[in-house]
Amino acid sequence: MTRPFTSLALALSFFALPATAQEISAQRLSDITRELASEAYAGRAPGGPGEPKTIAFIVDQFKALGLTPAGDNGGWTAEVPLWRYQTQPGGTYTLAAGGKTKSLHEQTDLRVETQRPIERVVIRAAPMVFVGYGVTAPERGWDDFKGVDLKGKIAIVLINDPDFEAGPADAVAGKFGGKAATFYARWVYKYEEAVRRGALGVLIVHETAGAAYGWNTVVAPNGESYDVVRPNPAKDKLLLQGWIQRPLAVDLFKDAGLDFEAEKAKAKTAAFRPVQLKGATFSADYRNSFTSLKSQNVLAAIPGAKRPDETILYAAHWDAYGVDPADPTGKTIRPGAVDDAVGVAGVIETARAFKAGPQPDRTILFGAWTAEERGLLGSEYYAQRHEAALSKMVANYTFDVLQTAGPARDVVLVGSGQNELEAHLAQVAAKHDRTITPDPKPERALFYRADHFSLAKRGVPTVLFMGMSGGADLIAGGRTAGEKWVEDYTARCYHQTCDVWAADQNYQGAANDVTLAFEAGRELANSTRWPDWNPTSEFKPVRAETAAARK
Repeated sequence: MTRPFTSLALALSFFALPATAQEISAQRLSDITRELASEAYAGRAPGGPGEPKTIAFIVDQFKALGLTPAGDNGGWTAEVPLWRYQTQPGGTYTLAAGGKTKSLHEQTDLRVETQRPIERVVIRAAPMVFVGYGVTAPERGWDDFKGVDLKGKIAIVLINDPDFEAGPADAVAGKFGGKAATFYARWVYKYEEAVRRGALGVLIVHETAGAAYGWNTVVAPNGESYDVVRPNPAKDKLLLQGWIQRPLAVDLFKDAGLDFEAEKAKAKTAAFRPVQLKGATFSADYRNSFTSLKSQNVLAAIPGAKRPDETILYAAHWDAYGVDPADPTGKTIRPGAVDDAVGVAGVIETARAFKAGPQPDRTILFGAWTAEERGLLGSEYYAQRHEAALSKMVANYTFDVLQTAGPARDVVLVGSGQNELEAHLAQVAAKHDRTITPDPKPERALFYRADHFSLAKRGVPTVLFMGMSGGADLIAGGRTAGEKWVEDYTARCYHQTCDVWAADQNYQGAANDVTLAFEAGRELANSTRWPDWNPTSEFKPVRAETAAARK
């Protein structure tokens, strides 16, 4: 791998300004990505050997720009306490139904985890209840639970939304998002709702189409999971959460005297009621290791000249996957160049562009989050601690996987149709003879899988720039070339050792996208506008709850 830049070399590259002081530089995006993705940073794992160097690098860049620290106690960082959990091999898992008992194998038949700091998990013959899609959505007239008592029980849940597979004649069609996933489609929502309902545990039935990924992705963490440190984990987290293979669920229902497809069809109706799987029980006995670690977010600001309590946030995650056993090529470091060193570079470049201009009326915040790859934990911890201030956050622009295939005629917008920031971005893009392309694969639910979501679910209007959402219409090669970049990156290098900086990468497309975010945010920063969510968004009612703070 190429030798990392020295601090002096980076400092010099930083202040070699382009002809236009506020221009976003593709070269500097490349330089910063090259540095953060170098071997010296050891894959930037939270709490890993590369974290101190990563934090120091980002802090040095913010300092060099003359930003104001916005972390804890007047510093540049905010501590994020984490738990790392690991389901140990050698556990026993059994399903019993219809007089039959079946032993299950971790990773092959099911994948489970426990996000509580307890050493052993023992579940003995827990009753099982099918709760459909596990959704409670009063605004859509939907409740899968109907008051069922889940205490001491394992809930069996379907992935995605009730209308994901609906035909045009079905009453549920369009009730949620159709092929476009809502938050209710996500496994994290289903766990959260089940714990609110008092369930002992949840097993989600894996179906590739509904999950938008195969079983290999489900088991990829190999029993590992992370969470923020919580005052009462037993209140917030299930004793057991995880997935089972679809054929197991089909057999389980059959042994309990039910037809899986018939029950699944009923779950697509608002009249659905939970179904007790008669005589069916689940048992488990496994070891759960847990390790506490402390990681850090990096936070900086440009205080607003007129309305400093009103903020606009630019953010990306600094973490990647660290060091693992050697892959088939012999490499051990997963350096995360595109995911998401280039996003951090975008935040730093945006900060430089703002500092090159006049002080904005509203405060501009810059965040580099930890533990995104472990469940959006750095941004989640920030959002929890700054809940009140989020009512006056005007907008968030998040950079996560900016494409490196060159300039494009458009921007592919993840989760399009959510809020008014999108129309504003389209206006800014038009000034550059560019257009907005709606999310071509909304069923992949990428809108709910990046750090902006920690803010969105609390009502902050957001825009996510994610180059792997769909192929951009590239100047060189059109959409065919854009799709090829997405397919190649996703299939070969996403979260893998080959996500590296390379001399033949073209960062101009990334620079052009960062430019749009910068210009859109600059306009908002010098206005009194408060963008809102669209009427069809599940986050509009959340934002409305804090409307009084913005008057």
